[in-house]
Amino acid sequence: MTHRFATTGWLVLLNLLVSTLLAVAADTPGRAWSSALLRDATAWPHSELDAHIAPTPQGLRVEVVGGRKHAMVAASRLVLPEDVGRIRVRVANVGGGARWFIRLHGELRRPGENHTLHLSQAAAAAGERLFDIDPRLLQLRDQPLQLQLGVEGAPGAFAVFEEVDFLPAPKRSNRQPRTVFQPGQKDIAAVELMPNLPEPFKLVDWREKARAYDQFVFDFKAQGEFLPLVWLDDSHINLDRPTFGLPSYVATPNQARGLTNSQEGVTCMGAVLGATLVGLDKSRQEHDYVNMCEAWFNTQNGLNLVLNSQWGGTGGTFWYEMFTHIVFYALADRYPEKPRLTEIMRITADRWRQVCLELSASSGLPNFNHTSFNFRTRQAVDNGNWREPDAAAGMAWMQYAAWRKFRDTNYLAAAESSLNYLQGRQANPYYEVLLPYGTLTAARLNAELGRDYKVDRLLDWCFGISDCRGGWGILVGNWGGYDCDGLQGSIDNQGGYAFAMNTFAQAGALVPLARYDPQYARAIGKWMLNLVNSARLFYPGAMPPGHESGAPWKGDPQHLIAYEGLRYEWEGKSPCATGDPVAMKWGPKTDLGLYGSSYAGILGAIVRPTSDARILQIDCLATDFFRAPAYPTFLYYNPHSQARRVSLALGEQAVTVYDLVGKQILARKVKGKTKIFVPADSAVIAVVVPADGLVRHAGRTLLVNDIVVDYWWDGTGK
Repeated sequence: MTHRFATTGWLVLLNLLVSTLLAVAADTPGRAWSSALLRDATAWPHSELDAHIAPTPQGLRVEVVGGRKHAMVAASRLVLPEDVGRIRVRVANVGGGARWFIRLHGELRRPGENHTLHLSQAAAAAGERLFDIDPRLLQLRDQPLQLQLGVEGAPGAFAVFEEVDFLPAPKRSNRQPRTVFQPGQKDIAAVELMPNLPEPFKLVDWREKARAYDQFVFDFKAQGEFLPLVWLDDSHINLDRPTFGLPSYVATPNQARGLTNSQEGVTCMGAVLGATLVGLDKSRQEHDYVNMCEAWFNTQNGLNLVLNSQWGGTGGTFWYEMFTHIVFYALADRYPEKPRLTEIMRITADRWRQVCLELSASSGLPNFNHTSFNFRTRQAVDNGNWREPDAAAGMAWMQYAAWRKFRDTNYLAAAESSLNYLQGRQANPYYEVLLPYGTLTAARLNAELGRDYKVDRLLDWCFGISDCRGGWGILVGNWGGYDCDGLQGSIDNQGGYAFAMNTFAQAGALVPLARYDPQYARAIGKWMLNLVNSARLFYPGAMPPGHESGAPWKGDPQHLIAYEGLRYEWEGKSPCATGDPVAMKWGPKTDLGLYGSSYAGILGAIVRPTSDARILQIDCLATDFFRAPAYPTFLYYNPHSQARRVSLALGEQAVTVYDLVGKQILARKVKGKTKIFVPADSAVIAVVVPADGLVRHAGRTLLVNDIVVDYWWDGTGK
């Protein structure tokens, strides 16, 4: 899973060189770009001194010289057209095994901050290529930029750049000007770049896919290439009984069946949680897989933490060391009859709370601007390559969960100090997967305890572009005729590279937020419609042949295991379902990732179809762990330009349906099936309460039979 790690060393040095060259060129007047500059040697003064460049009749030849593995040339102070949204590149010739790249560098997003936009990083073929630019990556249209062209490869590797054209952004016919503005609703900027009606549209039965995935990957008797996937691990590292293993990718050599301590907790515990969310009791199957998850609680090495390995360490990366706890805590929530899970939760919550205290400065706020924390040395770790400040968000979620479970105010204090650290940051801290969990926690604290955290800003960060991991965020755009909006990943990695696990996890973290902050019902509903449609492209068979990396694996005819990710383009195909292993040649024989597929149960728990194919029923409670008692709560977003009615199945007891968004009763004393009205391009959050329940309010909170219905009741709808 190499996407989790930072930029290679030579790229860091290259960026330092580029920054120096830009400083030298700062006083040079800007000039309009023309492909004629590819045949003008004087146009490329800001290049690596030992790169071999030669303008030719065909274009600019860039060649790697002896003793080097790359070569780059740069033209600075270029003024691009104001409407630029696409770049067309024509490469006349490639030789010597070269892989060519093209980038833009400069003040792309904010004044005074230089960023690099990686349009293509490792293209191998000659010919014409088109690259769409996410409008969020190029916000300062009047700032001169630097164009970088180059190749990677052995000495003698070269590419001839024949033409580079800056073109207007392509029009998306299904993104019409907005005409409806639902009162009281707040927008999320990235979501407004997505279409209301994504195309082509197909709704996967995510619940059935997740249940079938569980049956497939936990089948010890499965036969065929690379099967069975599951194995029993008798190493007894942290348990006095066997545990189980699943590979993180299909056909992973170092995770062969029976090899002890090779299985990742992210993959295995995620598979147990995903199945649990779609209604399977993983404690009552062929084995008690819930009890087996205790193996990732590292006791034998003395760390007493839930880690990704059964003999794990700390100090490598915050997100790996925290996300495993989030998944484990979620299991503790769903299996309250398992006292050992609760005990482990308390032990680990105490250990993480101590970290929060040890990272605190004299101000009382912890400083999470580090790579990780080493529990043995009791020191923060900075590896010099990247930092993960959104660890504060993971800490906030874990500590608030512990407070909800154990009611120890020390946990609440740790949760709030972590969120206060996030509030004090000016730059987007998103690194991998943790930030949405802190965002949900902030919304819950506001609703449940009357706090005033800036959820707006945290959501903008969740959907925006990271400042600590350049280009990380929610993707928007049409890739090769497919709307691929709403997925989570790298926005500027060769046009975009989305990841299944991150996408599923963000959905699970943020859908419950709509219940605690209904001002975002429409935005979350629209995002989820796009995400649910786009996420099917992670799976084999969702696109025409050739749009997947490697030969199709015949062992999974139902297409239950997703590719690790989805690229904007790979080897001339757009989009392409792919991953890191095959492309980067580091081990597994396929890019099919169980570590992401295990979390498809999140969508299976959240999403149901309705009587209207484009209006989803989104369950706001399904992934809301450690919550107070609540009535069934469903978000419905209507993407159409006209109002629609959808059917609700209610059961045989009379109920009343209340809308958190409009603060009104949608239906009184109904049972069986009823229809509710959803306005055009708007959302409702329907709460199904007992028809004859005792209604009261306490301050701003509306309750029925002493269960909260609305945290933000305004005095209407009673």
